[in-house]
Amino acid sequence: MSDIKQVIVLRKDLNMRKGKMVAQGAHASMKVFFDRMFNGGDMVGRNKMVFTQTPEDKEWMDGKFTKICVSVDSEEELLSVHQKACDAGINCAIIKDAGLTEFDGVETYTAVAIGPASSEKIDPITGDLKLL
Repeated sequence: MSDIKQVIVLRKDLNMRKGKMVAQGAHASMKVFFDRMFNGGDMVGRNKMVFTQTPEDKEWMDGKFTKICVSVDSEEELLSVHQKACDAGINCAIIKDAGLTEFDGVETYTAVAIGPASSEKIDPITGDLKLL
């Protein structure tokens, strides 16, 4: 049984509407992959997106697509979680919202996605965070 998962970390202190929170988590989840894509070309010169899967990506995508949503209570905590994931070499992404629909036009860090990676790698970073 696979223990590959992605953990999505959201800021509760922002009191985002539920729909906004879901959107920010979805942005983070997808950005983990988009950040590793690049434009390639095919034989006739058309552009295409190229993505190389890690073994953990493949196992996660072929499996149950497990996502766990947890929360932090400040920007500092969110930035710390993101930095710890980066330092551990785990693929991750942070979202900075443009502030167009909430946050009075102020760009605001809202979410981080970590993984897909094994529980063994992710749990030391997010294991103590509260479920959302």
